[in-house]
Amino acid sequence: MEARTVLRFSFLFLSISLVLLFTFVHLPYAPPRMTDLLDCATNSPWCTSKNRIQTKQTNLLKEPPNRKRHHNHASDTPHHPLDPLTIQELKKVRSILSSHELFASSSYSLHSIDLEEPEKPLVLKWKKGDPLLPRKASVVARVRGKSHVLTVDLGTGQVVVRETGLHSGYPTMTMEDMTLSPFAPLANADFNRTIVQRGIDLADLACLPISTGWYGKSEENRRLIKVQCYSMEGTANFYMRPIEGLTVLVDLDTKQVVEISDKGREIPIPKAANTDYRYSVQELHQAMNPPNPISIEQPKGPSFTIEDEHLVKWANWEFHLKPDARAGVIVSRARVLDPDTGKLRDVMYKGFTSELFVPYMDPTDAWYFKTYMDAGEYGFGLQAMPLEPLNDCPRNAHYMDGVFAAGDGTPYVRSNMICVFESYAGDIGWRHSESPITGMDIREVRPKVTLVVRMVASVANYDYIVDWEFQTDGLIRVKVGLSGILMVKGTSYNHINQIPNQENLYGTLLSENVIGVMHDHYITFYLDMDIDGSDNSFVNVNIKRQQTSSGESPRKSYLKAVRNVAKTEKDAQIKLKLYDPSEFHVINPSKKTRVGNPVGYKVVPGGTAASLLDLEDHPQKRGAFTNNQIWVTPYNQSEQWAGGLFVYQSHGEDTLATWSDRDRPIENKDIVLWYTLGFHHIPCQEDFPIMPTVSSSFDLKPVNFFESNPILRFPPNVEKDLPVCKPAASV
Repeated sequence: MEARTVLRFSFLFLSISLVLLFTFVHLPYAPPRMTDLLDCATNSPWCTSKNRIQTKQTNLLKEPPNRKRHHNHASDTPHHPLDPLTIQELKKVRSILSSHELFASSSYSLHSIDLEEPEKPLVLKWKKGDPLLPRKASVVARVRGKSHVLTVDLGTGQVVVRETGLHSGYPTMTMEDMTLSPFAPLANADFNRTIVQRGIDLADLACLPISTGWYGKSEENRRLIKVQCYSMEGTANFYMRPIEGLTVLVDLDTKQVVEISDKGREIPIPKAANTDYRYSVQELHQAMNPPNPISIEQPKGPSFTIEDEHLVKWANWEFHLKPDARAGVIVSRARVLDPDTGKLRDVMYKGFTSELFVPYMDPTDAWYFKTYMDAGEYGFGLQAMPLEPLNDCPRNAHYMDGVFAAGDGTPYVRSNMICVFESYAGDIGWRHSESPITGMDIREVRPKVTLVVRMVASVANYDYIVDWEFQTDGLIRVKVGLSGILMVKGTSYNHINQIPNQENLYGTLLSENVIGVMHDHYITFYLDMDIDGSDNSFVNVNIKRQQTSSGESPRKSYLKAVRNVAKTEKDAQIKLKLYDPSEFHVINPSKKTRVGNPVGYKVVPGGTAASLLDLEDHPQKRGAFTNNQIWVTPYNQSEQWAGGLFVYQSHGEDTLATWSDRDRPIENKDIVLWYTLGFHHIPCQEDFPIMPTVSSSFDLKPVNFFESNPILRFPPNVEKDLPVCKPAASV
């Protein structure tokens, strides 16, 4: 018996060694030839990211989708001061750093290489045809256990090491961190032993790298990550088959196992039956009556253009668009055409997803630390997957690739990361039909067509659909959709009648042995509003009930608007209240309409949620930017990430909340508005095995910005402009 055990573990050790060797040989670095630059379609580890690490490859699709590449990015050149770094520029940064003294004699990792945007006044003055502003790269690197932020001047080759202050935390993980850390447990005999004892084949193992958060001094002075695993046997949806209670603490720098917690041996692994969500394996029933395919046709083609790869022009809008490894999508220099003057007017200098905070509501040993910050820890853009034509985006969509840098600085391509398309859902832009009692036969209607910029980030189990929707009436709608797969907990229960009355499941029993754990989602947006210029003010227009005086009116009460201009940051820390409503305006006090109103935009909240966690709870300290739904800060180029520059294992001392508490002046200043969109999620059985999309949004809407309805002169649809498509059955 002893000999058989030794033989078994010898075989396991050999297998693991081969897996690790294969992994290191196939590290996702680009080959030396530019034409062989990496793409998700050709190098799957880059699409794996946080999603999963498998010990065997599975053909999850019978027929791989046909994804088109736009062009060879090797020849890209920048045309606009805000254009992202090109492949050639990334290669140059890598070359410059390789000869710098900081990197000369030791190993290092480059956690991000991004464009260091020129100073805002210079960008605002720049016009097409002007010489391009000096190109610089901002680099975050780890060398000898220390984090550094550097500026690399691509023109001069100069490298400047910047001071970042004495803040806690580490940079966003590299793809190598996320790819290699789940393999670390496989080199540990105790881990392999418990896997075998649970009856799991190592070949069926899928593991996730889970950020640890921060919970005290014992977790300081080294980068740590936790690894939890699942069984892939019998399903592509391994998330529904957790190996509950088994958590491995790993040192991210050494890839060594620090600690193993194994407290769930009595909990069975849920069965694979009915967990697969792929269409190819579904049993189709006669009772199903799916709708026929639908497509929006544009006989004259799309009405938007994209100049120089990043400048989008559509209807009365113009804006700069680019992918970003941390934010996902950045919209800059958004301007709208004034129908009276024919001139483009500034609306927003820059907008993007600044941070996501996803705390799970289970305080037990294997779950308490699951309080993700997906942008600062994993990179929201790094998790973006190639979009699927015809399903993620309609036929006439334009696709934009992302070009990012690996941990050694080598560039690679994330194809079809963003799509841009026109959308028509039968909505109405404006209308009026005159009543017959007037004797006037008037029916005027305008269809609402919008332009959508879309990105989808698959952050492990969850899929975040982020849309920036531009409307011809000047409105910008920012919408977030949640789909994907729940993160579930294994349990011994098969039915709710087995559960003692006093036991807290921390969620919902979704299927046999499967609990969907309650959690929140918070998505914080950075919105640098420039309403007809940079100097703006924030106005809280409070809606108050006013009592009428005796004999004044048959009415006893009415509502009035009380305008309060925020003087300092604390005046603009806003918690939304249903029974104390307000409108929230960003105005330019020096620009007025012809009747004297200051021009402005207002943020219009949609359905949202607020964090209910204790303010002194460690996760909430780190996620303190969710303490309010609205904040306003003075523009500061170093204050863009709501959770701080270094989020991983941070303590929460460098967040939006910290900056705002400085209470700086914001009246008639260059200001930034921050808005947090929130979701409470109590899982239900309809979320199993994959969730129907749930969405929420907020609007940036003109308020006295135009002299009148800006789409008054837009024409209605007429029959001759629209094709008549015959259904297939009638042909």
